[in-house]
Amino acid sequence: MSRWTFEQIPDLTGRRAVVTGANSGIGLVEARELARHGADVVLAVRNTQAGEQAAERIRRTGAPGAVSVRRLDLASQASVREFAEGWDGPLDLLLNNAGVMTPPRYRETEDGFELQFGTNHLGHFALTGLLLPHLLEAPAARVTTVASIAHHRGDGAVCEGNPREGYDPQTTYGRSKLANLLFADELERRARAAGVALTSNAAHPGVSATNLVASKDGMGAIPVVGTIGQLGVRLLFPGPEKGAEGPLYAATVAGGGTYSGPTGIGETRGPVGEARRSRWAQDATLGRTLFDRSEDLTGVSFTL
Repeated sequence: MSRWTFEQIPDLTGRRAVVTGANSGIGLVEARELARHGADVVLAVRNTQAGEQAAERIRRTGAPGAVSVRRLDLASQASVREFAEGWDGPLDLLLNNAGVMTPPRYRETEDGFELQFGTNHLGHFALTGLLLPHLLEAPAARVTTVASIAHHRGDGAVCEGNPREGYDPQTTYGRSKLANLLFADELERRARAAGVALTSNAAHPGVSATNLVASKDGMGAIPVVGTIGQLGVRLLFPGPEKGAEGPLYAATVAGGGTYSGPTGIGETRGPVGEARRSRWAQDATLGRTLFDRSEDLTGVSFTL
């Protein structure tokens, strides 16, 4: 089988897409490629100034799809609701891409959730549920949620939402990424059971040299890590162009319930293919429990 590339993305003319965290890194590449293949793309970002700069970069490529920017702070359930309430008409593709990684100290969202669980999982969970009526208006909607090889660090305590006691940056990040994968699979199961035209799947980027390492919301809060860590990642690992392959393959080609990502060197890089799930990620009962728990925490119910 030949290596999958961006050139194999199908024609997306007339499709409407939302990419979270699209102002830089993998999200920017994802948004650019969707627009380059004809989709009208909304960059859903916390920093709209950075988002406008990213949108202009995409426009300068001559991409035929329209590109616009809207504010979305996934660490705020109010912001998530405001974004969803402002959406009008069908939505063909939702790419749940944004995230925060391993802040050194325990932090909370404005709603009182641990930052990684509240942003990476609950923010995207609520966004997907609130946009669900618009997704179901589309003839064949797709939802792709970006997980991570770090989900292997997650465990059955994922439903506890990363409590303050015993906080560990790596474990809590792993649980939030496990939650992403469990959510994607459970949404697919519920869509199939309801018989609706909605495809849900997941992907991971491997290890990619992006600004995530330097982000002050994560490990970049430690100055030496933010600087030296970023340089080290850039020397050792592929850039966002390669990191975006898995998520874009999942968002445009892969089937429901699949998990895609790089297949070489411990899934850190290489050709896109089927990614490995941890034991916990294959636990459908855990997925159902997390889904129900997430509805309770966010107040967002999925009607399929």
